[in-house]
Amino acid sequence: MINFQTACPIPLEKYPQVLLGHGGGGKLMQQLLEKMIFSSFQMNKDFSPHDSSVVHLPTNKIAFTTDSYVIHPLFFPGGDIGSLAINGTVNDLAMSGARPLYISLGFIIEEGFEMETLWNIIQSLQRTAEEAGVRIITGDTKVVDRGKGDGIFINSSGIGIVEHDQFIAPESVQVGDSILINGDIGRHGISVMATREGLELETTIKSDCQPLHQVIQEMIEQGVEIHCLRDLTRGGLASSLNEIANSRKVKINIQEKSIPVMEDVRGACEILGFDPLYIANEGRFVAFIPKNCVDKALKIMRSFSDSSYVIGEVIEQNEGLVTLKNEIGTTRIIDMLSGEQLPRIC
Repeated sequence: MINFQTACPIPLEKYPQVLLGHGGGGKLMQQLLEKMIFSSFQMNKDFSPHDSSVVHLPTNKIAFTTDSYVIHPLFFPGGDIGSLAINGTVNDLAMSGARPLYISLGFIIEEGFEMETLWNIIQSLQRTAEEAGVRIITGDTKVVDRGKGDGIFINSSGIGIVEHDQFIAPESVQVGDSILINGDIGRHGISVMATREGLELETTIKSDCQPLHQVIQEMIEQGVEIHCLRDLTRGGLASSLNEIANSRKVKINIQEKSIPVMEDVRGACEILGFDPLYIANEGRFVAFIPKNCVDKALKIMRSFSDSSYVIGEVIEQNEGLVTLKNEIGTTRIIDMLSGEQLPRIC
């Protein structure tokens, strides 16, 4: 006999309704996932919350991922919801070291949506898929009542093949690992926010939206040992590092002076009261690499982006902690936000 639980594991008296913060990559989202979703679906002990899941088949290994895109506005400097959906799916597969192959797309379209706008999004999807070397092979379309869909939402799923024997996941992170980043942070979130709010900044800040699988495949093919990869989307660099630190129970220390931030982005953050460490990116990742492979990894990463740097290291076993050493030598804790600074940026 099935024993159904009648009490919700998330305290309803505190959160009787879903908040935007429950989808923001912070503490509220982690609580929703761990206490309600993961526990309800009885994830097995080998399950690890990661950007994509690796499935062992009789003859090979594949990676599988799914995501939904609800960004507002639909178009922004450096990208749009179409390029975001393809690149985001490709990047989630890449974080498992997989070579992306196939993508499915599901559209939820609001009645009254401009057909020309839909065509521009379709063209962007097709063009971005070609550039990333993936095929769109299946999908679905639904239309909802006027006023019930906010234009268009896109769900995408992706399949890739894992052609190596490395186990790239938070569980592989070790004390002594160096942490590398492939470029400057904060551009995507600021680009979307500036467009959404009509902010007149001195320069147009373009999103970093781009596929990441090429650089990662190059690292794997050249024999770089990779312990963990994570793309810095919702919650930004700070939330991603906290997720890994809490999952692996380690202490991570990063150096503020080594983290690249464009001056335009830094200035916009100061005006708006944002911290670039928590702002979403769509073309940035961190790699946890053993020290003997850092030079080779950094050389490869810099062949794709010259603003790639070592930004920190895993220093000890711990209950899960991220600290930052600033430019004057003091250290502070970098915690995970409850919600998110910028909603609907992907």
